[in-house]
Amino acid sequence: MSYETIRGKTAIAGVGETTYYRWGKSPDPEFKLTLDAILAACADAGLEPQDLDGFASFSNDRNTPARLASALNVKELKHASMVWGGGGGGGSGAVMNAAAAVASGLASAVVVYRGLAQGQFQRFGRGGGAATVSGELAFTQPYGVMVPAQMYAMKFQRWMHENGGRGAAAQKAVSLTSYAHAQSNPRAVMAGRPLTSLKYDESRWIVEPWRLFDCCQENDGAAAVIVTTAERARGLRQTPAHILATSQGSDNRYEAWSHNAPHYGSSNFRAAGPRLFESAGLKPHDVDVAQSYENFTGGVVMSLVEHGFCEPEEVDEFVSVENLAVGGGRLPLNTSGGNLAECYMHGMELIVEGVRQLRGTAVNQVQDVNVSFVSSGPMVTPVSNLLMGSEDTL
Repeated sequence: MSYETIRGKTAIAGVGETTYYRWGKSPDPEFKLTLDAILAACADAGLEPQDLDGFASFSNDRNTPARLASALNVKELKHASMVWGGGGGGGSGAVMNAAAAVASGLASAVVVYRGLAQGQFQRFGRGGGAATVSGELAFTQPYGVMVPAQMYAMKFQRWMHENGGRGAAAQKAVSLTSYAHAQSNPRAVMAGRPLTSLKYDESRWIVEPWRLFDCCQENDGAAAVIVTTAERARGLRQTPAHILATSQGSDNRYEAWSHNAPHYGSSNFRAAGPRLFESAGLKPHDVDVAQSYENFTGGVVMSLVEHGFCEPEEVDEFVSVENLAVGGGRLPLNTSGGNLAECYMHGMELIVEGVRQLRGTAVNQVQDVNVSFVSSGPMVTPVSNLLMGSEDTL
């Protein structure tokens, strides 16, 4: 199926979330959290759980479609798909799988979900404790490069070096903006914990060029969205968020071993970014609001450049608090607080927020939203992205 055939044929009709908790603080098992988010999405759409016939997830989610379908008493399971890989690079890709299934008639209502309660399992991103190491990790772990922050920091350091040292002010602006937006969001884990410029500057280094507030949270919770046909969505409870385009993939040899990718200083959106807008027949300047996955702020900076929102030489001027803020910014960003300050649900909460912005129901609502953009997982493989639109965009 070509990307063009998906435009306008499917829509997100329902969204659901649980309470978001700090790492290890959920009173409920991860499976129950996932069920609760799916049930909330069904109620939001005005559907019964039995109306679902497909499940799509990413990042090797532990909550399997067969078990979920049994617990929800789904009449018939017609579609089950997974975007392989770690982190949130597959978030929008899971929406892509759901949209493809619905548009092709393989399923009629597919729920895209992510359940994450790391406090009940091994902590995500923690360095291993094995006595020996082999394969790719043998090039890094014996030398102290143990966790994602260390591995990805080198990519952004390279990007900064290749672009005249730019990017430090931009990544700080991403952090300050996310925390500022979270203060208006009662769902945000960091609500009531504002971040000032001085507090950012005085926070401890995690690994240069990233301080504490450049790094995402670790949280427990779940989120879900329901994809169905555009025609059906129009007759349901909520204003549809029409899927205009999705894109997924990786740059040439981005996962080459021992940090040897040809384009090392990259968010991995050099190919998938332009392809998204080409598929939708839109340009970056058509976007009214953006949600960009922040595992680390430097990845957001590179991602915005590689999607064409600005050029590298203007990044510190464009990616500023003034331009990213709701209420006059050129590109309002991470309007619910994002992974940094709302919740790290592997970016699934960013898709939920992108839908709310189109509906006009977000806590930090941007005026007159017609095109909503989501990018998932910079600096991992694969990455993916999503453009959603109002009825007027079709």
